[in-house]
Amino acid sequence: MASKRTLNASNLEALGAAALAQLLIEVSSGNAVIQRRLRLALAAADGAGGAAQEVRKRLAAIARATTFVDSRKRKALVADLQAQHQAISGPIAAADPALAFQLLVRFLELADGIFARSSDTTGTLLGVFERALADLGPLALAAALSPEALAEQVLELISANGYGQFDTLIPSVASALGEPGLALLQHWFEQHGGPDASYALRQIAEARGDVDAYLALFDARQLARPAVAAEVAQHLLQAGRPEQALALLDGAAANLTPWQALEWADARIAALDQLGRRDQAQQQRWDLFTQSLSIPHLRAYLQRLDDFADVDAEERALQLAEHHPDPLLALQFLVHWPALPRAAQLVINHGPIWDGEAFEVLTPAAERLSSAHPLAATILLRTLVLFALSAGRTRRYRHAAEHLRSCERLAAEIDDWQGLQSHATFVGSLRESFGRCWSFWQLLER
Repeated sequence: MASKRTLNASNLEALGAAALAQLLIEVSSGNAVIQRRLRLALAAADGAGGAAQEVRKRLAAIARATTFVDSRKRKALVADLQAQHQAISGPIAAADPALAFQLLVRFLELADGIFARSSDTTGTLLGVFERALADLGPLALAAALSPEALAEQVLELISANGYGQFDTLIPSVASALGEPGLALLQHWFEQHGGPDASYALRQIAEARGDVDAYLALFDARQLARPAVAAEVAQHLLQAGRPEQALALLDGAAANLTPWQALEWADARIAALDQLGRRDQAQQQRWDLFTQSLSIPHLRAYLQRLDDFADVDAEERALQLAEHHPDPLLALQFLVHWPALPRAAQLVINHGPIWDGEAFEVLTPAAERLSSAHPLAATILLRTLVLFALSAGRTRRYRHAAEHLRSCERLAAEIDDWQGLQSHATFVGSLRESFGRCWSFWQLLER
């Protein structure tokens, strides 16, 4: 049973309305985002009209703003936008779907202006608008909007798609558009063209389930590209046309590049499976694994083997990974398979010369290895520290200091250093080489 001091709805309700109101006043003091949410909640209590008026005012204020939103200010803007979206799709939509539709369109129209004055390296802001876009079709249906009116609104939004935020607009509203609305959009794009016309016409064909119309929108040059062939092949497979899909994929094979191989091969495997060509599909999975050490493809390969054959195949795969020409790829595979003793031995055999810039691989690997394989973890952590200091990556000094502290903890668990410097000797060499990196040493001492 939860304690009466646990923060949950029941315990807070027990405080009573007066106490909660006072707490909210205190918490919201100096916090504009919370204050706006409270005003919005108060307006919603008076009905959809009051909430809509509050939303309109806030959307207008956001539209007028010109301040640049960097990573520090992004969280507050996201919270503000989410509050407006929730009010529109919640109480306002329940009371007046037509009004909610109008407000949601206005909300979406803010996107280009916001992206123009924001840093959205994480895609968080884009996600806000994509989630709002998903509500547009259901709201149009609830508001009984005519296909003509909805198609007109779709065209207006697509014309302001400067950051790709409306790339999924047509699929989102396809059900509400129906055949009449889709026909209107098709006619408009065929008449006026534009850079997005082909993409929009493909989405219209997809919405109708018309594979032949979709296929006709690609020329031979486009279909010779592996990525395009893979995309079109998936539609052919959904329509139960694996022979055509396989022919299309094989026709693009000559143009394959390493970064296109996974998508192309996945489509080809699906085609082979649909045709009942099991052995060829299995060979494709194995070939793909040997090239990329893809865990999903190896698992799929092993699952389709006869009883007990999977054990030998797994051992063969692990040995192949240990001798893969890309040590980072091999380490990543062995850590996540997982085969930690093999991963540790790979680290030790490779020695201290790892790519310290590959922190997205080395950091989780060191963390996974630290409990049972402290020497291997230490090698990776030292690599990260040395890279940060030698490359002058001051933004990584905080991480590097934590890595060095971890090395000190791990040193107590290492009995055989296997020719590696002890922790004290390593730190001494760091001070000798990078003693002038004052900010790093200050972080370490803290």
